[in-house]
Amino acid sequence: MSRASTAPALDVARVRADFPILTREVNGRPLVYLDNAASTHRPRPVLDAIEQFYTVSNSNVHRGVHRLSQEATQLFEDARATMAGFLGADAREIVFTRGTTESLNLVAFSYGRATLQAGDDVLLTHMEHHANIVPWQLLCEQTGATLKVVPITDAGELDLDAFDALLGDRTRIVAVTHVSNALGTINPIAELARRAHAVGAVIVVDGAQGAPHMAVDVHTLDVDFYALSGHKMYGPTGIGVLYGRRALLDAMPPWQGGGDMIRSVTFEQTTYNDAPFRFEAGTPNIAGAIGLAAAARYISALGLDAIAAREAELLAYGTQRLGEVEGLRMIGTAAHKAGVLGFVLQDIHPHDIGTILDHEGVAVRTGHHCAQPVMERFGVPATARASLGIYNTHAEIDALVAALAKVREVFA
Repeated sequence: MSRASTAPALDVARVRADFPILTREVNGRPLVYLDNAASTHRPRPVLDAIEQFYTVSNSNVHRGVHRLSQEATQLFEDARATMAGFLGADAREIVFTRGTTESLNLVAFSYGRATLQAGDDVLLTHMEHHANIVPWQLLCEQTGATLKVVPITDAGELDLDAFDALLGDRTRIVAVTHVSNALGTINPIAELARRAHAVGAVIVVDGAQGAPHMAVDVHTLDVDFYALSGHKMYGPTGIGVLYGRRALLDAMPPWQGGGDMIRSVTFEQTTYNDAPFRFEAGTPNIAGAIGLAAAARYISALGLDAIAAREAELLAYGTQRLGEVEGLRMIGTAAHKAGVLGFVLQDIHPHDIGTILDHEGVAVRTGHHCAQPVMERFGVPATARASLGIYNTHAEIDALVAALAKVREVFA
């Protein structure tokens, strides 16, 4: 799937018309959905693709000779090819998983367990989501490897000098988020990959917040693994992709056993299938893969460059408007950010902020966002987070600011 380097401006009104859920009301007010970093909504082409599969071609894949099975297999493998094109990869480098969390666990407990030894280092950053922390902690406990953490600045940016200081000849794995879900910081992945490879380490990227918002080419970035989730990029829940460099996938052992990841089984010995099938034990989420491919086609047709430009403009507007709210402090002020607006408001707990905003029809996320080390770094228990997507508007940012005025009134 090719993407043009330039694209026309996003027609937000047309985009919004593709999302049926945006027509509903919450508490008698039009829904203002600003929780896209947690999960996006699905456009009609995605919903239609899933319905079409279940109503016309529903069957299991890879096993049957009958027509429905052949159709389902073709749709499933076409979805793999679509996702390969979306990431600039080869289809044999695309593993379907349940999402980013499972993808990162797969890398940790297949590649990592087969590679790490006592005395080796795994390098993370202080801005990681729990899904890119806990698997590596478990792996280090099992192997005797050491977990090292790169600090971040007061703006929420990666401390590159500290990164270089911690990177060494014992570093085997560098695991880093493309975009921080709590701060919005966009990390310089290609540069981090260059530095990691210079010491012989592989780089694993949590792309859950990257792939929906900007063009991603895994070979241009020169990453070894890249994980994404369907529900973050206008696709179904319970489906995701792990890109793995082919040579690495071919050398990795299975991490789950079952059907379709084998060539032959006897009680004496099992022979495993080639990658990527070796990592897809059991019946996959066929409809999810088809829906995810439809989502990838949808945002590719809109243009990832146009999406990035629109969201950058909306982020600038939101930053300006929230800056006008008395007592509000932004958490995450990196110079290079995606559409995440995390904030605290005076001494008002974020859960109270979220509850009152909901009464006004405004949906935001409150809490630690599965990034408790980030909260600790900034000295807050939680934040309120407004996160932007392709269907958000200036008017919705204005509605958020107006609803925050209601919060201030309640807690005056």
